[in-house]
Amino acid sequence: MSCTIEEVAAQKRVPRPYPDTPENVFEQLSLKGRTACITGASDGIGFAVAEAMAEAGANLALWYNSNPAAQIKGADLAKKYNLKVKAYQVEVSKPEVVEAAVKQVVSDFGSLDVFVANAGMCISKPVLETSIDEYRHHMSVNVDGVYYCAKYAGEVFKSQGSGNLIITSSISGHIVNVPVDQPVYNATKAYVRHLGKCLAREWRHFARVNTVSPGFFDTKMGAGAEDESEVYRMAVLGRQGHTKEIKAAYLYLASDASTFTTGTDLVVDGGYLLP
Repeated sequence: MSCTIEEVAAQKRVPRPYPDTPENVFEQLSLKGRTACITGASDGIGFAVAEAMAEAGANLALWYNSNPAAQIKGADLAKKYNLKVKAYQVEVSKPEVVEAAVKQVVSDFGSLDVFVANAGMCISKPVLETSIDEYRHHMSVNVDGVYYCAKYAGEVFKSQGSGNLIITSSISGHIVNVPVDQPVYNATKAYVRHLGKCLAREWRHFARVNTVSPGFFDTKMGAGAEDESEVYRMAVLGRQGHTKEIKAAYLYLASDASTFTTGTDLVVDGGYLLP
């Protein structure tokens, strides 16, 4: 059965309207009135992200597992920026705990606008030296934990009709690290990077999803992960990064400055992947 030109034209996809966002770029970066939840928020990149969100005016739900520093640091941010900040102890490897914590955040803050799935761990061992328990623990935090956070935050986003998920991956999800063999860690980061792309497609009607792939930063987790001289050689800038040099990347993805950005992976690595 043939169609007329008019009927074919009527079947063409009608573009969605542009978002009603500010023209001024600094206003686009504002998160005033929004709630951002960040996992692994006690230290390192996670806390730097929390600082960025607070500086942009967001209220914060800070998740931690074993390091309660998020409680004190969160109280300092609340006082400094006159925001609502609350810390939660959450073991992201347990789905029922994550589900309950997400519901509690929504109850405490009234909404959930940005979720940063940042919590992770690294066991730098070759496969033949990695125990099954170590493998399972690695997967439970870096893969299962991100999945659970995405699933339950995504349910909130869908019910609200809007939301923003940012996943911390790594350049280790792009390459095979040298000289230290850490295949399990690398594989977990490749998994979450691809999960982010898949969710960007699946959630296209109600949320944006992006990932960030940091290079080597001067953090507790980054310490000893690789021979520092190799980092200096591979990164064209010749050094590790300071956490203040990555927090704006997360703010960009969390804000209205990036309303046309989804399904992307933002690499911040000092040029490590260039050689």
